[in-house]
Amino acid sequence: MKHNEFIREDRLPTFWCGGCGYGQVMNSITRAFEKAGVTLNDTVLVSGIGCWGHVDSFLKVNAFHGTHGRALAFATGIKLANPELNVVVALGDGDGVTIGGNHFIHACRRNIDLTAILCNNYNYGMTGGQYSSTTPEHSITSTSPYGHIEPGFDICKLAEVSGARYIARSISENVTQTAEYIAEAMSKKGFSFVEVLTPCTTHYGRNNAMKHPPELYRWLKSTVVPAAAAAKMTEDQLRNKFIIGKLYDRPGQDYGTRYRDEIQAKGIEDLAKKE
Repeated sequence: MKHNEFIREDRLPTFWCGGCGYGQVMNSITRAFEKAGVTLNDTVLVSGIGCWGHVDSFLKVNAFHGTHGRALAFATGIKLANPELNVVVALGDGDGVTIGGNHFIHACRRNIDLTAILCNNYNYGMTGGQYSSTTPEHSITSTSPYGHIEPGFDICKLAEVSGARYIARSISENVTQTAEYIAEAMSKKGFSFVEVLTPCTTHYGRNNAMKHPPELYRWLKSTVVPAAAAAKMTEDQLRNKFIIGKLYDRPGQDYGTRYRDEIQAKGIEDLAKKE
């Protein structure tokens, strides 16, 4: 299928704010679907709550829209129930690692065969611009009007130490690059994670003296360093920077395959048939 065939044109235009990067990321997802050769029948998109959680409204693939912070838990059940499905999970920084942080850690640790795409816009965009666990220090949000004093998560590092098999990071305006990472992530067995830095023009940008989308995009680009360049930089030079690119890729047996192998090795399936 061509990438535009995955889009529900009857639902357009999207409800996302002008300058928001979510439309770009959705474009990357459909291009990744085309590249990966998936179909409407063998793919499920699981989403949670928030602006990004509504991406399932605009795509034709099977969808499951769950509760706040629980998308990975629902996705785990879907994948284990039907291992043949391509299960893609759409997460936000609030939904995925703030409210849903525990699910995120354990999905990585178990190495569930899922592809998680997390859009990080540094705040809760849908509910008023409150800070999340990724909000940079000193940022102004509706719940930190004098400046945020907590350090934010580096989600890719969190994914790595928690056990994810494939990790990449991009920014939303790099549509082609993001699509390549998502397609590669879908080809891997195990928990694959792609973080996309995405501007929130309505809340984060306006609260932090970037009232117009171009200003926010320029700031966002100033915070990232390509992986090849980062390899030549010192720790001090990389402070407060995000490395973009393919960051981690290690082999390993995914949870579902290992579980089925263990059952078969111990003859549990044969025993169940006899009963």
